[in-house]
Parts: sequence; structure tokens; C-alpha cells
Amino acid sequence: MAALKLAIGNKNYSSWSMRPWLALRANDIPFAETVIPLYTDNPADKEQILSFSRAGKVPVLIDGDITVWDSLAIIEYIAERHPEKKLWPDAAAARAHARSVCAEMHSGFVPLRSECGMNLHRPVRPVALSADALANIARIQEIWRECRARYEAEGPFLFGGFGAADAMYAPVVHRFRTFAIEVEPEARAYMDTMMALPAFQEWTRDGLAETLVIEKFENV
Repeated sequence: MAALKLAIGNKNYSSWSMRPWLALRANDIPFAETVIPLYTDNPADKEQILSFSRAGKVPVLIDGDITVWDSLAIIEYIAERHPEKKLWPDAAAARAHARSVCAEMHSGFVPLRSECGMNLHRPVRPVALSADALANIARIQEIWRECRARYEAEGPFLFGGFGAADAMYAPVVHRFRTFAIEVEPEARAYMDTMMALPAFQEWTRDGLAETLVIEKFENV
């Protein structure tokens, strides 16, 4: 099969790009990446994004004449193209559980996203958070705790081996880290597992090596 192509945004900031990138890299699926600077004043950057998808957003996956956009849709496509990687659990009940927590991440946790944006360069320090953001943090820890309690015998990630759910929650690990959010021991253990993942470390190194500063993400 021809190599996949993935268009992504700045690794320092683009949490949505991190998700499918990690799903590919952590599973040793070959792909070529194109990093497109986001929120610049350069019209060419916007035009480059539009050349990949008329939705005008990244990430975008190109597989020959097939174009897939939106992080979760891309992960679903990768799982179908590479069933041997087992991005979703084999058991129907576990698979339904994994899809549910991924969808919850995809559509929810808006206060946490707004108040704790992903910025790998950000000095580690806490900020005052709203009650809604704190509720998001509690819910995420509940999800992690429940998944680990159910599936820990199958491996150290949310559903045993690294899968779609881990890719979807990976940016939260960075948010919890850079905003010095206090978490329970079970959540800390899961964060340590994720941060030890070579693909997670590679994304982090690349993000820290970037020099582009997006001012609107630097005020928190």
C-alpha cells in the first residue's frame, strides 16, 4: 500500500493534529507529514490547508484519492485500513466503551480546552480554573480510572495496548502537565505511561523545537 500523507498544524499547539499523528506513529504505520503553520498572516498557509481539504482545518489524511479530515474520523479510517494494529479493542463491549470515551473527548470538555490550551513551551504553573473546568478534570480522571480498573490486566494503557482512546486523550496529558493540575495517583500513573511512549516523546521534542509563537495562545 502507498504511504499515507498527514497534514498537521504546529506541534507545539495543535492538539487535534497530535491525535491521529500519534495513532500512526505509535503503531509504526508509515506516513509522510506536512506541517502547516496555523494562525499566521501568510495567505499561502491558509491556501495550503485548503489544498488538502476545503474544510480549511487540519489534520487531514490523504490516502491516494481518499481524503479524510477530522481527528476521530482519521483514527477510524486508520483502524479500518490497519485492523492488525488493533486501535479498537477486539471485544464488542470494550470496543463500545472505547468509542464512547473517544466521542466524549471529541465533543466535550470545552471549558478545559478553553482555559488550558495545549502549549508545550508554556512554563509549568497552575492557573485559577472555573468550576466547569474542574468538573472536566474530575470527569477525565474518572474515565481513566474506570478504564484502567477494567483493562489493566491487558496492558498499561486505557484499554490494555495503545489504541484510539489513548491517542484521543494524549493532549490532555500535556494540558495536565503544563498547567500543574493535581491528579490522583491512578491518573498520574497513566500520564507517566503516556509520557514514556516513544511516539509521545517524539511529538513533544518536535513541538519544543518549534519557534513560531501564536500570541493568542500565549496569554494563559
